[in-house]
Amino acid sequence: MSVPTLAKRAPSALADAYARLTEVFPGLRVTELDDLGEYAQAPQGGGWVTASRLAEGGADLDAFMAWDESQVLKDYGQAGRPDVIASFALHRYAWPATLLITMPWFLHRRVPRYPVQNVSFQRTLGRLAVRSTGFACLPDDPAASLPGARVVPDEEALRGEVRAAVAEHLGPLLDAFGPRMRRRSRALWSVATDEIVEGLWYIAHLLGEEQRATAELERLLPGATKPYVGTAGFRELRGPNGESLPTRDRASCCMFYTLRPEDTCVTCPRTCDAERVERLSAAAAA
Repeated sequence: MSVPTLAKRAPSALADAYARLTEVFPGLRVTELDDLGEYAQAPQGGGWVTASRLAEGGADLDAFMAWDESQVLKDYGQAGRPDVIASFALHRYAWPATLLITMPWFLHRRVPRYPVQNVSFQRTLGRLAVRSTGFACLPDDPAASLPGARVVPDEEALRGEVRAAVAEHLGPLLDAFGPRMRRRSRALWSVATDEIVEGLWYIAHLLGEEQRATAELERLLPGATKPYVGTAGFRELRGPNGESLPTRDRASCCMFYTLRPEDTCVTCPRTCDAERVERLSAAAAA
């Protein structure tokens, strides 16, 4: 009896970007779904949840947040406030989710669209399973002739596609998490601003392209780009020997201070410049 063979998957226009992401950050892996064999269905069970189920705000969101609740208790020996737990849980999802869009844009100038029903997440394994509904690209992109490609005229139009794609995906999640975080629209979109910036900024540092990323993010989020709130927030401090110490000011607060008031994030608006210089200089020396 002959055994049928599965059709071979053709590399997608996004595959190289996601492979490079995993190469520099092995804690996150993206599987693209299509219509072939084992890749046709989104994974279920075993800790997997779709973004659409989180956006419904029901039992799946409760279970998702329960993980953060137990983790905070384990790590810090105290319970977190419910709004703080919700903030942590949103960050656990939004940080990798924004990279689904910003990494192909940063590396290859391709911007995919992912409705919430097309993204599944396994948080403990750092796995995402996604099904793109197409992507935007520039006219000179070799992928412009591929199925699903939508050509836009220039870089600013492509930046608009990034902002729209992230808003399309995160908007329903913000609606679900917002009441639990006790934050309204403006505060929630400032969180979205921070997730976009800090995710790509971190990965670009691993890529050795931090300087290019800061310039790209400043153009992506210059301010007054609704629904986002605030700019990329980058600025430069000087160390004790005149060395440059890049930093940024977050548009929102991650609420970590509620657990460790003495240990704020270096990008937190609560952290003064003198402390930033001290901590950034120590990190550079190490």
